[in-house]
Amino acid sequence: MTEQSIDAKIDLILGPVSDLITNFVFSSFNFFGENVPFIVCWLLFASLFFTIYFKFLNIRYFKRAISVAIGKYDNESHPGEITHFQSFTAAMSGTIGLGNIAGVAVAISIGGPGAMIWMIITAFFGMTLKFVEVSLGHKYRVIHSDGTVSGGAIRYLSDGLGNCGLPKLGKFLAIFFAICCIGGSFGGGNMFQANQAFQQIVEASGGLNSPLYNKGWLGGSVFAVIVGLIIFGGIKSIGKVTEKLVPLMALVYVSSCILIIGNNFSSLPETFKLIFVGAFSLEATTGGVIGSMIAGIKRAVFSNESGIGSAPIAYAPAKSDNHLNTGFMSLLSPFIDTILVCSMTALVIIITGVYNNADGIQGVELTSQAFESVFSWFPILLAVAITLFAISTLITWSYYGLRCWTYLFGISKISDYSFKLIFLSFTIIGTSMNLGSVINFSDSMIFAMSVPNIIGLYFLSSELKKDLKIFGEQSD
Repeated sequence: MTEQSIDAKIDLILGPVSDLITNFVFSSFNFFGENVPFIVCWLLFASLFFTIYFKFLNIRYFKRAISVAIGKYDNESHPGEITHFQSFTAAMSGTIGLGNIAGVAVAISIGGPGAMIWMIITAFFGMTLKFVEVSLGHKYRVIHSDGTVSGGAIRYLSDGLGNCGLPKLGKFLAIFFAICCIGGSFGGGNMFQANQAFQQIVEASGGLNSPLYNKGWLGGSVFAVIVGLIIFGGIKSIGKVTEKLVPLMALVYVSSCILIIGNNFSSLPETFKLIFVGAFSLEATTGGVIGSMIAGIKRAVFSNESGIGSAPIAYAPAKSDNHLNTGFMSLLSPFIDTILVCSMTALVIIITGVYNNADGIQGVELTSQAFESVFSWFPILLAVAITLFAISTLITWSYYGLRCWTYLFGISKISDYSFKLIFLSFTIIGTSMNLGSVINFSDSMIFAMSVPNIIGLYFLSSELKKDLKIFGEQSD
């Protein structure tokens, strides 16, 4: 039986179920000729609501967020497993990934240069949404007898809503969230990342003539070993790796972007003109102002995962006696992920002009073409960057999935090891197969997480507002 026939059989079996769930989660409505997914509106409205409800907290506490991240409020005696910065980088490693490279290229291809502005605006409002979910995730975390921590949406949904007199609703939403998170961790947080990273390595090493061509199982095995060595050490091991890996990969990628922009410095004024005209003028060339807006909003929402409920799981183990401090620090996540890294990618694509001559090329190929227009050797560097992004995402999503797995099946060594072994086996499968239906299904699972998560946030936001009032009085 050939590899191709296995792919076909799996797609044939899972395709109908995957399509049904995908179509439901990403169902859309027509807005001035553009299809807008309801799930995007669900996340965007929550971002706007909480930013206004908390009086633009994302601006007022931005300086505090930096102070927390650099360790000003760290204390070894505080309960938790890892430092503030380690929890921040662990969460960031789950969001900084292929979306920052490939997803932005898709947004520019569809919505034109103006999409960049709408990405930035959406991320700005998403900062407060991130604060709300992370603060609650840390507040309702559970510290077990062995010192390990379980937190995130599953805890504030079950325990928080229980305190509000809605224990049955909270339990249902927590279980629904956990199932979706596990499904998302196997697919979008694992197989897709490993698959795309390996494909870029193949392209950089000769494409069809590469010695790695058609050897996905080998690449997957290597990824599985690397990731396995890290995740079997738990969140402390993950934190130690991500605190070094995330700054390194962000530095490598952003530095490369700055080199490209600097090489085209004379075109910068014209580039900014294209961006602002594309964002606000009815004469926008690609998709019009509505098309530009929707493309940018979708990219920002899909990039920084504000409101999805995944990040609170990574922030929960932070050593802190104040859940608000952890929430303040999380404000930086959408800022760095979307406003900084995604904007760098967008500027490179726009300033080099490759989006005008894409000829149907989208995603990572378009980004690669933009860099290659200045540096012929860039596909090799891009392969390194994508591999680092993919490994970091794999590490973090393994932890997200594990915390939800143990919530459903209990905490034990058998439960822990069984999930990790299953997760690593999916890494090998992901590089070996073209599982379109599985990836669509897992993406649906990830965004379905936002439904129970945001319902819980609405119920618990007044409680968080009281905490902020007390915090403000104590700080005065």
